[in-house]
Amino acid sequence: MVKLTRLRFLPDPTRSEDTFVGDFLRRETVGGAFALLAAAVAVIWANSPLGPEYEALRAFKLGPLDIEHWAADGALTLFFFVAGLELKREFIVGSLSKPADAVVPVVAAICGVAVPALVYVAVNLGADGRLGGWAIPSATDIAFALAVLAVVASSMPGQLRAFLLTLAVVDDLIVIVIIAAFYSTDLAFEALGLAVVFVAAYSVMQHFRVTNPLFYVPIVIGAWWFTHESGIHATIAGVALGLLTRVRPDEDESASPAEKLEHRLVPISAGVAVPFFALMSAGVVIEGGGDLLSDPVVIGVVLGLVIGKPVGVFGGAWVLTRVTRAEIDEDIKWLDVLGVAMLAGVGFTVSLLVSDLSFDGPEREAAKTAVLLGSLVSALAAAALLVSRDRWHRRHRSVSRYADEPEAPGTSPGGV
Repeated sequence: MVKLTRLRFLPDPTRSEDTFVGDFLRRETVGGAFALLAAAVAVIWANSPLGPEYEALRAFKLGPLDIEHWAADGALTLFFFVAGLELKREFIVGSLSKPADAVVPVVAAICGVAVPALVYVAVNLGADGRLGGWAIPSATDIAFALAVLAVVASSMPGQLRAFLLTLAVVDDLIVIVIIAAFYSTDLAFEALGLAVVFVAAYSVMQHFRVTNPLFYVPIVIGAWWFTHESGIHATIAGVALGLLTRVRPDEDESASPAEKLEHRLVPISAGVAVPFFALMSAGVVIEGGGDLLSDPVVIGVVLGLVIGKPVGVFGGAWVLTRVTRAEIDEDIKWLDVLGVAMLAGVGFTVSLLVSDLSFDGPEREAAKTAVLLGSLVSALAAAALLVSRDRWHRRHRSVSRYADEPEAPGTSPGGV
């Protein structure tokens, strides 16, 4: 008699399964693809006959917040916490720890934030538009930009990825400061004081090597909630906590708390938090036709992402190498830098967030439409250039390898 194996309800995942799922979600291409898919679903849903149901879902109240705000203030806090961990690691042990190595991408990032903002202001100032969205085209989406680079430029020098990562990290830091300084409402100082207390408690626990997560959960929730209630955008709490997490391991630790948290949270951030935000934020109703294309907000955002970003990033890097002793690696060509600069125009996640903070009503929908359009054009234009550059590097590497191979005994240059 054959004994049948009984199926288990909610079985414990095996080590290999857990590793496979986590590693799958940690891939740069996967996180970007999930967010892009969620954004596409949101746009189709919002413009379909089921559009009212989509709006009802976003407005559905769940506890103290509606679903849309849970996505923007809750899910994105996890994304910004991971960004804070990456920032801290880059500043302490990564590419930003040595000023000489970081100066070119840092200057490129600063110019890449300033020039798009100036382009937006110039368009809207001349057309009597709305200047409040000046920071919308200033952000670069780390996940999308790295995903596109990984897909279309697998044979290009690894230094380009480091350049883009450093650029995006500094870009995020600047935009985080912009959000805290310019997009916070009237401050509630009592709530802000409590938020500072919770953040300080987190820092103290990190200092004294507290590892039990049960002690951290109420501290993190308290820091997030009171930051939200203070009038400062709740994502700032995520950044602050990430920056206060230890990145250097002790002698008895195999990895630092920041490494462990990043390893555990990146799959959740890339696979759940960012796609959830994209699903709830990217669902813009596309209407207006010619009026939309003539809207100075739309024109300013699109031109800021498609033209302002590459001009700022490429121009900042190029001018710096001309006026100082800074230089780019000999394996990198300026056309490669231009491709990465164009890729920096993929704003998406943070640009959508700044659109939410800048406008209300139809203007907010117009700004989000512009973000989607500008990011798409930037990604396609950058991909077209990077694909050709990838082929060039592949051919160049093959020729160099052939030239370096020793000549086989008994052969002549003529092959006889």
